[in-house]
Amino acid sequence: MWKRIECVAIYTEEIEKSVKFYQSLGLTKSWETFQDEEKQWRLIGMKFPNGNSELVLKNNPNLNFSETEIVVENVRETYEALKSNPDVQWIRPPFPNSLGGYVAVMQAPDGNVFVLVGK
Repeated sequence: MWKRIECVAIYTEEIEKSVKFYQSLGLTKSWETFQDEEKQWRLIGMKFPNGNSELVLKNNPNLNFSETEIVVENVRETYEALKSNPDVQWIRPPFPNSLGGYVAVMQAPDGNVFVLVGK
């Protein structure tokens, strides 16, 4: 079902300080957006040198946990296959994204949050 890790999103209180730190480790700031309409909470994408993966920084204290974005072949099929599993808690069922695919957010039994992306 799972194909690869697309990115890992981590929480930081001081997002600009974190950007500078990760840049010093060789990552490059590749994009920036806001997570909310009020433009209070930022998301910043930091590309790894190989360009194949990303570290996403977020400063929303309501989301102060790590999220791993996983590419799957088909988000809706993966959701259907796992929705009857009582160990999986669905935070958001599949919904369309702006790229023509789908996204779903699940919490594994160990408490880790995974964002599934794909067609």
